[in-house]
Amino acid sequence: MRLFARHFEIALFVNDVTFVLYGITMMPNNADTIVVGLGAMGSAAVYQLAKRGHRVLGIDQLSPPHDYGSSHGETRIIRQAIGEGEEYVPLALRSYELWREIEREAGKELLVITGGLILESQQSNSMMHGRRHFLAQSTQCAKRFNIRHEILEPRDIRQRYPQFAVTNEWGYFEYETGYLRPESCVEAQLHLAKRHGANLQTHEKVLAINPDGLNRGVLVKTDRAVYGADKLIIAAGSWVPQFLKPSHAQHFKVYRQVMFWFRIRDDLQNQFLRGKFPIFIWVFGNRENNVFYGFPSLDGKTIKMADEQYVKVTTPEQVDREITAAEKNAMYENYVLGRLPDITNACDEAASCLYTTTPDSNFVIDFYPEQPQVLIASPCSGHGFKHSAAVGEVLAELVVEGKSKIDISSFGIDRFNATPSLGGKGTSG
Repeated sequence: MRLFARHFEIALFVNDVTFVLYGITMMPNNADTIVVGLGAMGSAAVYQLAKRGHRVLGIDQLSPPHDYGSSHGETRIIRQAIGEGEEYVPLALRSYELWREIEREAGKELLVITGGLILESQQSNSMMHGRRHFLAQSTQCAKRFNIRHEILEPRDIRQRYPQFAVTNEWGYFEYETGYLRPESCVEAQLHLAKRHGANLQTHEKVLAINPDGLNRGVLVKTDRAVYGADKLIIAAGSWVPQFLKPSHAQHFKVYRQVMFWFRIRDDLQNQFLRGKFPIFIWVFGNRENNVFYGFPSLDGKTIKMADEQYVKVTTPEQVDREITAAEKNAMYENYVLGRLPDITNACDEAASCLYTTTPDSNFVIDFYPEQPQVLIASPCSGHGFKHSAAVGEVLAELVVEGKSKIDISSFGIDRFNATPSLGGKGTSG
C-alpha cells in the first residue's frame, strides 16, 4: 500500500483556484483507482475495474442515475455501423456484447432491438455529429464490417414505413439497431460494481485534484475528505472542463439539448409501437445540424424525438432546464410537421440534457498531458452512450494493463494542442 510522504505542502488546482493543504502525515491510499463521475462512463469504469478485483473508489456530487447530465431520458440509440467514423465500430460491437453480459448478471433488460432507419436525400448537405453524408458513411461502415443492413429507395420506405412522409429520401436500414435504457444501464453497473467490492461515494463534491509527482499517485479533495490512489479517471461528463487547465478546457463546449414526447393520433397509436416503427435518424436540408431522431413508442401514446442545437455554450450550473412552449412549437413546426403526419403537435413531456462536444465531435480518451496517473474520459459530442460499456472496459484495461485491446489512438487529447501528451494512449493489443 503506497503511503504519501509526511509533512509536505500540496497545491491543488481546479478552475485556477489553488487549495493548499498543510501537514498531511502518512496517508494511505484509499483505492488503487478513483473514478470521478458515475454516469455512463464512470459507472462502466467502476464496474469493469471492480470485476477485475481492482480496489476502486467512485465519487459523484449527485446520486446517479439522475437527470442533470447526459444519461437520462428513457432511451438512447445504439447502432453498429457508425457514421461518425469507422474507428467507433469496434467500440460499438464490443458494447453490444458487454450489454448482454451485464443484462445477464444484473437480471434486467437494458438493450432492446428495434431496427433502425437513417433517412437522407442525396441533395442534403447537413451535418450529423460533425459529419456530412451520414447515410453514405454508415453504409460504408456496414460494408466494411459486414453489418446486416439494407438500402431502401423512397418507394421502399413508403411501402414498409408509411409513417414517414418521404419525398426523395433514401434509407439505410440496420437490423440490429436498438435502444438502451440509460438510467437502468447506469444503475445496473453501479449495483454490480458494489457487488464486486467497489466503494461508491455519492452526494460528495470533488473540490480539487492533485497528481502527486513524488509518489506518482493522486490526491482527490472533496467536501468530506481527502482520498489517495495510484490512478484517477475523470469521467465527469459536462463537468469535465472544470477539472482541466484552461488550455485544454477550451476544447470542451457544453450545449443544452431538449427531448420531446409528442402525442400520436389516437387512431394510429399501434402503428408506432416496437415491431411496426423503427428508431430513425432523419438528415435533411443544407443548413448545419438539420437533423432529428426518434424512437418507437414505449407508452403507446407518445413518441420521443429530439433535434440537436449548438447555439449557446452553457454549464451544468447555468443551464436553463425549463422547456418553453415556443421550443415545443418550434420542434414540431421545423422538424415533425410534414414528415410524420400522424404525430400531433401536443407535447406531453419535454426534458433537457447536456452535450459535451469537442471541435471535431470526436471522443477524448487519454492520459492527461504530463500526468500519466490521470485518465480523461470524455466520450461525448452526442454519440457516446451507446459505446459506454466498451469505454468502461477500455478504461479498466488502460489502468490495469497500460493499454487497451481496442485502438483508441484517434481519441488523444493532444490533437487539440501543439504540446504532445506524455501519458501515452491505449493502442490495439
